[in-house]
Amino acid sequence: MTFNAAALLLLIAGLALIGWLAGRARSALLAGRAGTRLHSRPQYHGWYVALWLFAPAAIFLAVWSSMSPALITNAVLASPEAQSLPAFGFERGAMLSDARAVAQGKQAAVRIAEAAPLVKPYADATHRYAWIGIAAMLALALAGGLYAFTRIKPDFRARTRVERIVMALLLIASLVAILTTFGIVLSLLFESIRFFRLVPATELLFGTYWNPQSGAPQPGTFGGIPLFWGTVLIGAIIAMIVAIPIGMMTAVYLTQYAAPTVRKWVKPCLEILAGVPTVVYGYFAALTVAPALRNFAVKLGVPNASTESALAAGIVMGVMIIPFVSSMADDSINAVPQAMRDGSLALGATPNETIRQVLIPAALPGVMGGILLAVSRAIGETMIVVMAAGLSANLTANPFASVTTVTAQIVKLLTGDQEFDSAKTLAAFALGLVLFIVTLLLNIVALRIVKKYREAYE
Repeated sequence: MTFNAAALLLLIAGLALIGWLAGRARSALLAGRAGTRLHSRPQYHGWYVALWLFAPAAIFLAVWSSMSPALITNAVLASPEAQSLPAFGFERGAMLSDARAVAQGKQAAVRIAEAAPLVKPYADATHRYAWIGIAAMLALALAGGLYAFTRIKPDFRARTRVERIVMALLLIASLVAILTTFGIVLSLLFESIRFFRLVPATELLFGTYWNPQSGAPQPGTFGGIPLFWGTVLIGAIIAMIVAIPIGMMTAVYLTQYAAPTVRKWVKPCLEILAGVPTVVYGYFAALTVAPALRNFAVKLGVPNASTESALAAGIVMGVMIIPFVSSMADDSINAVPQAMRDGSLALGATPNETIRQVLIPAALPGVMGGILLAVSRAIGETMIVVMAAGLSANLTANPFASVTTVTAQIVKLLTGDQEFDSAKTLAAFALGLVLFIVTLLLNIVALRIVKKYREAYE
């Protein structure tokens, strides 16, 4: 028997439902007595019992799920069958993993003959600790439910207690994003500090030649300017030139000019673009757009035209992020009060002038949010760049030339078997840190713009 956390979570959820029904029924029974007035409604008493049933058991389940594998392994290592195992090393871990997989039913037989004696100790330990965990979890659930059930009285403030618990859960949920951000920053920061001990920060930020090699870092080979410029050229210039005008004009047409039937069909079809996998866009860019642009460049007489170009990646990336711009702009324009439209038209402004001078400025906070989301999506895109723009770190303003981006190089640096103490691998974390800081600055600028226009139209 294995410790199936998902099944046990469903079990305690079912017990919590029973507790909710029991608590609600007891509260309703008390309320039915003559002269009895409850402080809280019966459903709050039911939720109080359900939470006391579910929360302690769920917390124990989470802790036990993380602790039980180590306890099982220690029990196996203490058995007589494990005395012949190697003291340390890869072979010892492989034998334990092989026996564990057979004991848990993940494979039919051991692949390492020496691991066969460990299968029975693993199965026995797994069975024993599974039952210990189930028994302790059920005991906690029943104890918590019984405690809450006995507290149900007419003057018990169940609503206040439940609301406090809900507020605490909401606070924890709101802290998840903040803690996740701190975790990302710290993970990038520590590895980046290791990189900057080997390579000066000025070289990464201002160097113009990028060619990292394994082993000892070679001076002058970690210049990040070509990567930063490639990211800006593809994601922030070409893609935005495609996405912003088309997205904004689409949003204006759908909100102001399109018939309801047209809007009903066009808007969902447009938003389908957001759900297309990026690898499909990459194939489209590599097989269709890039060759067509190369032929066009040859006709223009552009020297050394390549099928891998910044223009091909940028155009396809711009098409990919059109829904981010148009959808946010559409919702923001629709949210502008009808009184502002009517007032502008009543003062003699034409529909065109009303759109340009009233609706779009009033909807600018939402529009800027959509554009920022689109820029972040474009800067973080990798697959289209790898397939259509290549991995050549070229510092060029020629859109028909092959360039690369920060994210594409991060993938290249971390692909395969890498040594995490070399400057080449650590450079990926430094690039990630720079990209994070740039994205943060973009958010700050966008928030200032949004705040300025929100104050003007509130």
